[in-house]
Amino acid sequence: MNIKEKIDYSENGVLSKVISKTEKNNLTLFCMAKGTDIGTHTSTKEGFVYVIEGLGVFILEGEEIIMKEGVIIFMNANAKHSLKAEENTSFLLSLSN
Repeated sequence: MNIKEKIDYSENGVLSKVISKTEKNNLTLFCMAKGTDIGTHTSTKEGFVYVIEGLGVFILEGEEIIMKEGVIIFMNANAKHSLKAEENTSFLLSLSN
């Protein structure tokens, strides 16, 4: 699969596409349009974000991390985090039990 072929931005929103889902793992592609954000939330699962393209800010437990191509961000279960896309930004989110 060529993940870049799956990238699709809405004009003013966030699109998510489940790429793979098993009993223990979920892999989801997120495409955030420039200027959109995802407010503070948590997940009961641990995981990581891998940035495919774009530019944004990821706030993890109060720490600001620049989202740019090739950056990987590891998250513990129940970690508070939020995101903002400065440009059209796509990333993979992997969550596991």
